[in-house]
This record gives sequence, C-alpha cells and structure tokens, in this order.
Amino acid sequence: MATIKPCLWFDDQGEEAARFYTSVLPNSRISGVQTYGDAGPGRPGSAMVVEFVLDGAEFMALNGGPAPYGFTEAVSFYRECATQDEVDALWAALTEGGEASQCGWLKDRYGVSWQIVPRALREMLLDPDPAKANAVMQAMLKMQKIETQELRDAYDAA
Repeated sequence: MATIKPCLWFDDQGEEAARFYTSVLPNSRISGVQTYGDAGPGRPGSAMVVEFVLDGAEFMALNGGPAPYGFTEAVSFYRECATQDEVDALWAALTEGGEASQCGWLKDRYGVSWQIVPRALREMLLDPDPAKANAVMQAMLKMQKIETQELRDAYDAA
C-alpha cells in the first residue's frame, strides 16, 4: 500500500535533526540512512537521505545542500499532547535554540514549525456552550505555550 511520507530538505543537518526529533518524541526511531557516494553532490559517506519515524509517522530528511527557500509556517507539525507535562517537555526541547511564537506555535532550531497543543484545548473549544468556547479561545490567543490550567480557569469562569 502506498503512503505519503513528508520529506524535509536540509542543507546538511538532516541526520542531526532526525536524531534530535527521535530523541524528544516517543515511539520514534531512525529507520535508515542512505549516504552519498563518489558521484556526489554531497561528501562521500555523508548522509544523503535519513528515514525516520516520529511517534509512528514516517518522515524523510534530505541533505540537499543550500536551497533558495527554507521552512515556513505554511507547513507545520501538529502534536496534540495528553498532559500539560507533555506540552511542557516538548515545548522546552523544541524551543531550545528555536523560537516561541503565539498560540502553541514554535520554530525549532532547524526552522521547522510545530504546533504543540494540549488535548484539553480541543475538548474545550468543542463545548456546545459558545460562551465557554469563546472564553477558552480568548485565553489561548494571549499565550505562547498553551497552559491548560489557564484555559480551564477561563472555561470555568464563563
């Protein structure tokens, strides 16, 4: 059966990025590394393609050399977390050397955008009471890293 596998283009940090990502997400591993041969264009023996699994999803990293484009927020990886502790741990790991943004978004040290979101956010936003859902949305819009307790406080106060 055919599957779609995202391929991330790096200058030469693909293997480093894959090792980092697999170290911070559970159920993750490097599944293969293809290296450049004498024909190039990369240095012979260096990683050309790194195949890896992040929490069960397959990815590829290509060390394609400098490109006239980079990663943008137009494509991001969405990670829903069961607990605030999971949000905190992933946020800390992925923002180290990266950049926090708004509403659970961040760019990691490689420039890849992520959304780190507690499952509770979706649950509260889907509440049939529009006042509760609106209060949660207003609270979330003021945050960088999403804090579940602050969302619950806004939810309960509505």
